[in-house]
Amino acid sequence: MFERVSAEEAASLESLAWKVRNELAAAGLPVFASGLMPVLAGGAEVDIDEGADAAGGVFVAWQASPRLRDCAVRAFGLKQLDDPVLWHSSAVRAAMMQAMAAILASAGFSIEDARDEYRPQQLRVLASPPSGQRPVWLHRDDDLAMPGWSHDDPAL
Repeated sequence: MFERVSAEEAASLESLAWKVRNELAAAGLPVFASGLMPVLAGGAEVDIDEGADAAGGVFVAWQASPRLRDCAVRAFGLKQLDDPVLWHSSAVRAAMMQAMAAILASAGFSIEDARDEYRPQQLRVLASPPSGQRPVWLHRDDDLAMPGWSHDDPAL
């Protein structure tokens, strides 16, 4: 039977995923919106597994554009294993996973390879930056005050 983490742990995972999405978006990467159909967009996909086991946590994957994915699926389905789109699609995913790992590490997140056969080429986010470390892209005291922005937002 599938056992979920506690409500407190689920909230902690959601907070971590929110911080990861914000950091990747701040770097300029497209990030899947919650509930968006994957056939509509590509970009960083941040997923939460609320399982109370070793496979649970926050994971990051890269989805290429729907067009590139469709071309790769078509070539694979037709057993055209020498089609350059298969190599290119794999190279794009690997490059973007390396880039996202570098971005998150630079921002202070603890990450590792997912090491899960059900999550190939994904990252597991173990922890956010230390609680006192604000995102570098967040407004500073010398910045112009913006309506709706708070320098003391506890979620950050």
